[in-house]
Amino acid sequence: MVKEIPATVKRAIELIGLFVLGTIVVAGNTIIMPLLMAFFFSLMLLPVFRFFRKLKLPEAIAVFLPILLLTIVMALIIWLFSSQVGALLDDFPQIEQTVAKHLDNLSIWISNSFGYSPAEQLKFINVQSQKLFSSLGGVLKGAAGSLTSIVIFIGLLPIYMYLIMLYRNLFLKFVLMWFKQNEYQNVEEGIRQTEQMVKNYLIGLLIQITYIIILLGGILWLFGIQNALLIGIIFAFLNLIPYLGALIGNILGVLLTLASSDSIADVLIVLGAITFVQLLDNNILMPRIVGSQVKINPLVSILGIIIAGNMAGISGMFLAMPVLSILKIVFDRSENYKQWGVLLGDERPVKSLMKV
Repeated sequence: MVKEIPATVKRAIELIGLFVLGTIVVAGNTIIMPLLMAFFFSLMLLPVFRFFRKLKLPEAIAVFLPILLLTIVMALIIWLFSSQVGALLDDFPQIEQTVAKHLDNLSIWISNSFGYSPAEQLKFINVQSQKLFSSLGGVLKGAAGSLTSIVIFIGLLPIYMYLIMLYRNLFLKFVLMWFKQNEYQNVEEGIRQTEQMVKNYLIGLLIQITYIIILLGGILWLFGIQNALLIGIIFAFLNLIPYLGALIGNILGVLLTLASSDSIADVLIVLGAITFVQLLDNNILMPRIVGSQVKINPLVSILGIIIAGNMAGISGMFLAMPVLSILKIVFDRSENYKQWGVLLGDERPVKSLMKV
């Protein structure tokens, strides 16, 4: 008779497994993250692929065309962003004067409030500048490494997407072979739910980027704010990172406004417009567009984004939510891991389950 493993030992093995998995992701994130990103984009493009197959196109061409369309869309977004950055650089002399004026006002305020003279402030800045330049070599090396990683990431992404879509049935067979035949229906339902969730999530994000750029950029343009479209683009992409991205977007929007305007009223307009668009997005537009059945509680979401960011950088932060959603789908359908699905979800019990 086989002796059953105690529950505490099972939990310990699960935690060790999570640690080992995290170590693998950190060590091989340059390989794993493009593959994971390609997997999610491939799921999003499957309906387009099926449409081309209905038109009787050869399978290789039907796989290639959705990737080409996605590449064109991404290239247009990058071109729009770079053109706005170019316009910002054209106004650099004016920005330099505005920033200098703000720094002078800040210096006067510090002197009046804390008693530090401009000479003491200048000495402090010089000391910090020397520290900054002493570590500049390491920063430049890191930047060069990051640039190389980005180039590799972008180069591998379409190749991975093409191969994943082309060999999708092979991967599906591989997954099903791990289960007994009487479990196939449950596995297939989980796969279909995963595909639907990822498709809704990513298409929803593309729609979200579009309407935030148009809405926020349009409102700021109507109020005469400089770099209105650039602020809209930056906030739209940072908003893809739940909770944390919106905060960073607010800060960058304020800094861009301070760099191009002397008026505090402009800063208040930017903050008000961002708040209005965010409330509209969070409470009305995004829930209707995404409509995902999988809900992750905010605490797990924030922790997941921070941990994923430390493990794999920006791509990890972007992929944290769909990965957590897939994990919840898997855990909910597994008898041995249902408790993890409960932990990830946001369904709060009406009352405490403890007997008081």
